[in-house]
Amino acid sequence: MTELKNDLFLRALKRQPVPRTPMWIMRQAGRYLPEYRATRAQAGDFMSLCRNAELACEVTLQPLRRYRLDAAILFSDILTVPDAMGLGLYFETGEGPKFERPLRTAAGIKQLKIPDVADTLGYVFNAVSTIRRELNGDVPLIGFAGSPWTVGTYMVEGGSSREFSRIKGLAKEDPETLSLLMDKIAETTTEYLNAQIESGAQAAMIFDTWGAALEPDDYRRFSLASMQKIVDGLTRSREGRDVPVILFTKGAGPLLADMVGTGCDALGVDWTTDLADARRYTEDKVALQGNLDPATLRESPEAIREGVARVLESYGTGPGHVFNLGHGITPDIDPDHVSVLVDAVHELSPRYHTGG
Repeated sequence: MTELKNDLFLRALKRQPVPRTPMWIMRQAGRYLPEYRATRAQAGDFMSLCRNAELACEVTLQPLRRYRLDAAILFSDILTVPDAMGLGLYFETGEGPKFERPLRTAAGIKQLKIPDVADTLGYVFNAVSTIRRELNGDVPLIGFAGSPWTVGTYMVEGGSSREFSRIKGLAKEDPETLSLLMDKIAETTTEYLNAQIESGAQAAMIFDTWGAALEPDDYRRFSLASMQKIVDGLTRSREGRDVPVILFTKGAGPLLADMVGTGCDALGVDWTTDLADARRYTEDKVALQGNLDPATLRESPEAIREGVARVLESYGTGPGHVFNLGHGITPDIDPDHVSVLVDAVHELSPRYHTGG
């Protein structure tokens, strides 16, 4: 086992003292970097990039060469799971991901099979092991998956949606069938994340992008309960270390209080909730990750520094904060502005810590 040279991220997730606030950036490997665009062009298309372990490793490492980040995150996509479940993922130019065989009937959901993840998603685990080898202990590697609710919206709607009319209709008209779908996705996702951990991921994050589209009671039944099942089934220790788990529901707000009970180690917080409020909701029982508005990165260097200062002040003193954006970085961002962000976190955060 390679000794981890920088474990600030993992220590912060366990609410242990650190000398400064560790940070990484959601979608840090992505289209805002010219080197990413060049590598994707070399791969030919997005899924070919995901399926090539060496190229997926390359784009995972690219932001770490530019910026003083404290974690790498596997380059992949949340929709690899429904693709493995047989729905036929493809990408329509200008329209995003779509499925050839969306789940439009109760019978289709009942017939949906749990895949052998080693067979159908082996390319992801190859990428994880390749990235871990190339990181050589510099920083920890985060594995991830989408929440069953978020993944399920794509599976039922057939692609991206604004209204989620089909799956919300299913929630009201046939909640038992929707619960069955959530259970099948949760089972597959648990096996998927555990295989990532076995391959070398040192933390796991579950992205629930669309949970806040539900009414609170439906959120608890369909989104939170399914994430709970995943957390309950995850490998939580490997290589002599804890494997922390982060849950992120975009727009959760006061629902953060419900999320604490899952047994996760940390909660992601988007920019619509002050971290001070999030600490109150969660009673300091878990670490918090976030939460600068990604749009801030379009502003001046001075405004970016001010935004960083506000986020750090909002969380306040003490352990348990991982600095991040409140959602993924967008393709239009100037990479130099990210340097300003990273430098500001390094410069301004130590005053909020007493050691580590």
